[in-house]
Parts: sequence; C-alpha cells; structure tokens
Amino acid sequence: MYEIRLHSRGGQGGVTAAKLIAYAAFLDGKHATATPLYGAERRGAPVVSFIRIDDEPIRVYSQIRNPDLVIVLDESIMQLVDVLNGLKADGEVLINSQTEPDVEGHRTYPVDLTGISLSLDLVLAGNPILNTPLIGAIAKLGLVSKESAKKVIAETFKDVRNVEAALRAYEELKI
Repeated sequence: MYEIRLHSRGGQGGVTAAKLIAYAAFLDGKHATATPLYGAERRGAPVVSFIRIDDEPIRVYSQIRNPDLVIVLDESIMQLVDVLNGLKADGEVLINSQTEPDVEGHRTYPVDLTGISLSLDLVLAGNPILNTPLIGAIAKLGLVSKESAKKVIAETFKDVRNVEAALRAYEELKI
C-alpha cells in the first residue's frame, strides 16, 4: 500500500486534491481512499489529508503516520507543523516551491504550483488554485496515469485551464 500525507491550508484545495488523486488512481484500476483531518474549519488553517493507493481493497481509514510521500502545498506550514514526522526513511517530499528547499535525508521534488496557476490566471477568491497542477505532478511521479489525471480534472472542473495547469506541472517537475 502506498500512503501519502498532504499538508495544506484551508482554502488551498488540499482536500479536493486528495479526492482527485484517489479518483485518478481508481480510474487506473487501483483501490484508493482520501480522508481529510482538520479542526476548526477556516481559511488559512493547517489541514492534513491522507491518501492510500493499493492494488488490493483498503480496509484502513486512520491517519497516516508513516507515509511514503509527503506533499506540502504551502512551505510556511513547515514552520508550524513537522511535516516530515514519521516519513519513511526512503520517503519522498513533493513541495510547492520555486526553489529546492532543504529537506535533509529525503528526496525532494519542488514544483512551482503557485507560479503555474498564477501564469494561467487560475485564481479563486484571490488565491491560486493548487490542486489541479498538483495532480499533474502526481502523475509525473507515476502514482496515477497522465490520462486519468486529465480525465479527473476535466470531469470535475469546466475551466480547461485546470487541465493545462496539470500538464504544465507534469512537464515542469524534474525527476
């Protein structure tokens, strides 16, 4: 079973991203779950979402304490929350960043999701949409297929810029 812990802030689309990742995995013939964990629901508060992907049915719905991958949609969260807590020794980090952040001991994949969304004027309530480009980055990591990522986004959002954002993140992520 592959386990992902996604750290975001309320309003950034982290919970939706988790659902989209799980749905794309399902379209690829996998079993998948997406579960959010948040306290007082308010814009800007830290939110954690958990995604599990497996070839077999998933019967665990608890928090993920030892993820294979940690996703960080807002670098500033790393000052508030130990996002690397419990990350497996060979675990990886995907982070929304323009630069290579210092994440000692783990393979890190920076991708400028914010820049991609802003360049496409993909903004909601004054905030860049991060979930759709994130799905493209997840596809580049091979966790879901590029085709399923595009299909999930197109089915969920009418604005074609969302698919374009995902494709840009797919191209820009360096592996």
